[in-house]
Amino acid sequence: MTNYFWQYGTIGGLALLGVAFAVIAFTLNRMMRPRKPRPEKYTTYECGIDPVGQGWSQTQIRYYIFAFLFVIFDVESVFLFPWAVVFEHFHNAGQVLVEMIIFIGILALGLLYAWKKKVLEWI
Repeated sequence: MTNYFWQYGTIGGLALLGVAFAVIAFTLNRMMRPRKPRPEKYTTYECGIDPVGQGWSQTQIRYYIFAFLFVIFDVESVFLFPWAVVFEHFHNAGQVLVEMIIFIGILALGLLYAWKKKVLEWI
């Protein structure tokens, strides 16, 4: 029974060692870093251009929708390439072809829906 609890002690000791390592690393970093606070360090920096105006701006939701649609169709199209490469090695080529036609049909319906909602227009 002592060997059983010894394993828990080993795991607990490794966990404490990991936490101690992180605490020591952050503490040494704080003690060794140079500290020269200046107001320029707290300004917004973007591509070497001085910031003008406020840092907050509202973005239209259609940009997010367009990006979301791109990710959906991009990720789904990634599934088409491996399927096309190994298509001839399938034993049930007809069934696999029907499944892929259904898959492409669902993607086409999603694209048609986005087109009808005029999400893909950049106005």
